Amino acid sequence: MNAEIRTGYKQTEVGLLPVDWEVRKLGELASFRTGPFGSALHKSDYTNDGIPVVNPMHILDGRIVPTTSMTITEEAAKSLDVFRLKPGEIVIGRRGDMGRCAVVSEREIGWLCGTGSMIVRPSASADANFLQRVLSSPSIIKNIEDTSVGSTMVNLNQGTLCDLIVQAPPIEEQRAIAETLSEVETLIGSLDQLITKKRDIQQAAMQQLLTGQLRLPGFSGEWDKVAIGDYIDLLTGFPFPSSHYSSSGIRLLRGSNVKRGQTDWGDDLVQYWPSLTSDIAKYELAAGDLVIAMDGSLVGRSFARLDESDLPAVLLQRVARVRSKSIDIGFLTHQIASDLFVSYCDSVKTVTAIPHISSADIRGFVIPLPPTLEEQTAIAIVLSDMGTELAALEARRDKARQLKQGMMQELLTGRIRLV
Repeated sequence: MNAEIRTGYKQTEVGLLPVDWEVRKLGELASFRTGPFGSALHKSDYTNDGIPVVNPMHILDGRIVPTTSMTITEEAAKSLDVFRLKPGEIVIGRRGDMGRCAVVSEREIGWLCGTGSMIVRPSASADANFLQRVLSSPSIIKNIEDTSVGSTMVNLNQGTLCDLIVQAPPIEEQRAIAETLSEVETLIGSLDQLITKKRDIQQAAMQQLLTGQLRLPGFSGEWDKVAIGDYIDLLTGFPFPSSHYSSSGIRLLRGSNVKRGQTDWGDDLVQYWPSLTSDIAKYELAAGDLVIAMDGSLVGRSFARLDESDLPAVLLQRVARVRSKSIDIGFLTHQIASDLFVSYCDSVKTVTAIPHISSADIRGFVIPLPPTLEEQTAIAIVLSDMGTELAALEARRDKARQLKQGMMQELLTGRIRLV
């Protein structure tokens, strides 16, 4: 038995919509032009920093991001004027990943639609920004993929696009929906810019504070360069046999659980040892431990500082556990997170199918070291605070992205009305 339809709504080919919304073929709302065939351009037509040619790879998150290498001379572009982009048009990728589309802005006047793209020219009854969001929505992407031609790669053609069934609210509501989503996107964009700025500041601070180029107030004395092996307690894990892994018990910290600065205990990555016994007690991990993966393509970049949420856990082979009473472990963690450690590991790792470093390699890592634990700790606190601020901004940005997705679903189906 069909569920009762909400008052003021109707069931349509694209789902439940308000009764005053229409359902139209996209061909009734826009016209189309496919980009020029590849034979229209010759190798000699391409140049650096010329007229950008927009292909699917240049359409990212609703924006056109050109590359200097995919540009042509002005002379070549003159013969392709019908493929020039105009403000208010939509350029959409017709090969590969569907949903790559962007509204052309004033900045992109005169750029060219590439072979792998198509121009969508909205009619007076359609708002370009609204259509762009419809064409990039999950439900429409699925419809395109289900009807597009191409056995190994989706290839969107004009016929498919023309016959695509889409929702068509009154033009005023289309504009209101697009404007509301644009405001959220502006917020996300501003957060992205702030995150980039904060990340650059953090990287500069790391470079200066971890090398002594910049000193915190109240500290003096000469720094030294030392191999960390003389200052750390390093333990590599036990070769727990996989035949004795259990479905529950104490977690095994493996290399796959150690990512760039954090642990990953995803369900597909967790393995257990039945229990903690006296013979493996020394491999039990503690909060504050620094762990370093010693294998894999990201060796030198895979490390983490453990906290209570990572425990209880024991250390598996090919992962190193580092403790120290002579070096502040927070300071050392930032040194391990630096480009200096990445470069060092790249220089000493084995060049095999699975690159790896040894415990001797880790002990041989040379760092600039402040003369006192107090200065090391102070530096670690400053950098950690910066990292915390950056993480909070990233969490806020991610939440805004989730909010946008939810809003798109509600606004594009009329569950939330703006007019």
